[in-house]
Amino acid sequence: MKRTVFILFLALAALLIVKDGLYVVNEAEQAIVTQFGKPVGDVAYPGLHFKLPFVQNVNRFEKRILKWDGDPNQIPTKDKKFIWIDTTARWRIADPLLFYKTVATERGAQSRLDDIIDSVVRDAVSGRLLVELVRGSDYVAPTDVPERFEVEGIVIAPENLVGREEMLTGILEKARASTPEYGIELIDVQIKRINYVEQVRTRVYERMINERKKVAAEYRSEGEGEKAETLGKMERELKNIRSEAYRQVLEIRGGADAEAAAIYADAYNRDQEFYAFLRTLEAYKKAIQENGRMVITTDSDFYQYLKKAR
Repeated sequence: MKRTVFILFLALAALLIVKDGLYVVNEAEQAIVTQFGKPVGDVAYPGLHFKLPFVQNVNRFEKRILKWDGDPNQIPTKDKKFIWIDTTARWRIADPLLFYKTVATERGAQSRLDDIIDSVVRDAVSGRLLVELVRGSDYVAPTDVPERFEVEGIVIAPENLVGREEMLTGILEKARASTPEYGIELIDVQIKRINYVEQVRTRVYERMINERKKVAAEYRSEGEGEKAETLGKMERELKNIRSEAYRQVLEIRGGADAEAAAIYADAYNRDQEFYAFLRTLEAYKKAIQENGRMVITTDSDFYQYLKKAR
């Protein structure tokens, strides 16, 4: 009986030792073994491992790439434009033992990255112009840019301006220099979003509207100029057409008058007496109107045909 109890006790003890002493680290993990809170070893390879049961503990950390998201910050640029910067980064635990000694947990690492990355981003943004933050690597400078230009009282040379990619490279290098002491490898830093603060955004919108209005006014002015030119050309063409038509009317009228005069002259030459009679009758018709009176002397040539009719 005693022997059976002893065997059961040994089996139970062995089971507890195996259960608490053996542990598995998968491919996405790395571990630190601590004894009474003090690190005594690290496990970098996946598989089955053994630790002292009830004395040692296993602290597991991610081996995969982790993401850091900072809070949006309001930062002034070099040309005094207040903007919101929203930054993100990727990092991983490169030295789990050093990581455990310095920051202990991922939450502690995130807090430390907040201090490092936010500080570097603030310094980088405040030392550059807004145009350098927004233009990409495919930006092509116009050929008519002057050698020097002024922005908010700052004289700038175009060749000294950088793009967003160059700025992010500099931010990554500076921030990466401070992370190895915490067992962290900073892989990448990116700006997710850039936006004006509300006050500046309103002014920018107003400036954009004024610029569009200026362009619209220029188009209207050009249109009015072309309209005036077209109307002037039309008026000149109409005057030319009227002048040509009037000339043709005069020519036709003159030709008709000449033809009529020739006909009258031919008729007069054929029978001068009859022609004189017809002309006198026409004169009577025009001179004597209804309810009208005409007073002439009896010896007037105008009265000769009336006198003969008697």
